[in-house]
Amino acid sequence: MTRGWRWLIPLSVIPVLALLAYGFRLNPREVASPLVGRAAAPFTLATFEGQPLSLEAQRGKVVVVNFWASWCYPACYEEAPVLERNWRAYRDRGVVVIGIDIQDTVEAARKFIGDFSLTFPNARDPDGKVSVDYGVYGVPETFFVDRRGRIRAKHVGAVTDEVFRGQVERLLAEPA
Repeated sequence: MTRGWRWLIPLSVIPVLALLAYGFRLNPREVASPLVGRAAAPFTLATFEGQPLSLEAQRGKVVVVNFWASWCYPACYEEAPVLERNWRAYRDRGVVVIGIDIQDTVEAARKFIGDFSLTFPNARDPDGKVSVDYGVYGVPETFFVDRRGRIRAKHVGAVTDEVFRGQVERLLAEPA
């Protein structure tokens, strides 16, 4: 009877190894977000200037929500100028960029904002609730929210001018 049990342990390891091998083959950037097409989770945070910042107050605008951190190098450093440049180009067309700093110190985040001269609103997610609500598993991650408050796209990694413009232009072209 004990001989039969001896084979169960090695045999049970095979499915676990197969599952791990499959998981390591997946690129997290290619995993579709279940949030796309759903209402964006509401949030209210305080900006680094102490002003309230809520997603609900942006209703009627196209909103780009970017999760970042000062320690996220090089991706967050690459995309910061892209976000600022496109914020300046699109803000008069009803587009808002919101930066949400996660797992960071206030001092490091303020330095990052200053180093890149970011003028779009940035806020801390001090308890991580917002990043959990959005299913963020790393930085940077960016969500494109339509005028009705629905997440229409998610981008993992540094946002480029092409990604930003393509997503925003598509959402601006939709009827309000």
